[in-house]
Amino acid sequence: MSLDNALTGLNDHIRDALPPEVFEILEADRRRAGKTEFARAGDKIEDFTLPAADGAPTSLGQLVADGPAVLVFYRGQWCPYCNLTLRTYQQELLPELAKFGASLAAISPQRPDGPAPDLAFPVLSDVGSAVARGLRLSYPVSAIVREAMETLGIDLEEVNGTWELVHPAVVVADRDRVLRYVDVHPDFVTRTEPAEILEVVKSL
Repeated sequence: MSLDNALTGLNDHIRDALPPEVFEILEADRRRAGKTEFARAGDKIEDFTLPAADGAPTSLGQLVADGPAVLVFYRGQWCPYCNLTLRTYQQELLPELAKFGASLAAISPQRPDGPAPDLAFPVLSDVGSAVARGLRLSYPVSAIVREAMETLGIDLEEVNGTWELVHPAVVVADRDRVLRYVDVHPDFVTRTEPAEILEVVKSL
């Protein structure tokens, strides 16, 4: 099963589980036009050092030391679509990346002391979305979506420190910190297929 099919199935399950009025608000939000001026292939990403859930710092320099780095920007551990995507990347992508000297890291705006997915690759906290904002991936949550999320018990002020989210995205940076691939998903139910990421890494 493709990641896209799995995410569609998850969305159908969530539709059945949520109050219809809440699901419709979230559905309308994911179908918004979104930004168009994201970072592009050929841009440079600034070096960064971010803490992991255990507090240990990881820098971009470390991630690209032996080859390209695949950076997965996700909304947070509370997002079921993100969790499904990250687990899929661990199972299908991580073992293949090692063959090409490439690294994998996930980045979200969550505080480092909050819950984090249990994964075999670094899960980093970009508190304040400094790295994501540099790639033009961050955006403020609208008042109606904030109310819907609070109805579900999701308080981004507590989790992230601000009511700001990032568009899910995958970027591949080479050893010179040049972006060789950028795939942004304003529709947060869709994500980049593992095979597509692997083809990019193979070409570098």
